[in-house]
Amino acid sequence: MIRLATRSSAQARTQAEVVAQSISSATGMPVELVFVETLGDQNKDQPLHQMGGQGIFVKEVQQAVLRGDADIAVHSAKDLPSQHAEGLVVGAWCERRDARDALVGKSLNELELGATVATGSVRRRAQLLTVRPDLKFVELRGNIHTRLEKIPNNGSIVMAIAAMQVLGITDQIAEELVSTDFVPMVGQGCVAVECREGDRDTLAAISGIDHARTRFAVEIERAFLSELGAGCSMPVGAHVNDANVLSTFMATGATNSDRHVKFVETVPTVNAHEFARELARKSQSALA
Repeated sequence: MIRLATRSSAQARTQAEVVAQSISSATGMPVELVFVETLGDQNKDQPLHQMGGQGIFVKEVQQAVLRGDADIAVHSAKDLPSQHAEGLVVGAWCERRDARDALVGKSLNELELGATVATGSVRRRAQLLTVRPDLKFVELRGNIHTRLEKIPNNGSIVMAIAAMQVLGITDQIAEELVSTDFVPMVGQGCVAVECREGDRDTLAAISGIDHARTRFAVEIERAFLSELGAGCSMPVGAHVNDANVLSTFMATGATNSDRHVKFVETVPTVNAHEFARELARKSQSALA
């Protein structure tokens, strides 16, 4: 028996069930879900960027594994801090779904002058303002279905396509945003599976669901984020597409008066992680 720790939201539960089925199919071992409530689940009103950023949806799930209450932790990879948690290792980066963002409600061209877009992401705000500085923004929290009920009048909300794929509701998308222009969050669209360091049996059980192509891309994106430092509060995105093109975005803030810098570069065949770290340093220098 493998015990799998996860959040209990519809998206997290569905992702965890897919992982559980994959592990069982590969190993013949039964998998039991262990539901954990995180800080992000407990506080549904405060904007995410005011709650400490990355880690608010994963720490309690990780602690369940470290305590021995579960054997593996399953997360949306975009929620993982850029530094690995002490005592844990990512044993599998599951095959990535669509990493792009999307508008639900009105497309960009359909949004009238001064229209309202709902999103809790400072990255998404900053990127939309680079092409539509007239837009107005309001906060957006809650589970996927709750968010879909909060589309502003004649406006839009911004969603991760992968989250909508998980729940089978992509028919509600008004526009899929191009990843080189609207750079996704690091790891977006991927599910990460952690286990305890030194737990060889569990690591072996989950290694079969690791997706080499996704691991390559996500670890390069995480190298970019890691170079910026754990204390970085700027709007940031990084994404490696199937053509090995690394797109990065960084802004000084999320208003139309803020500066931003983007890079779109082909990833070299050698020293790819250092290449990503160098782009992070260039981004910091450009915005200094």
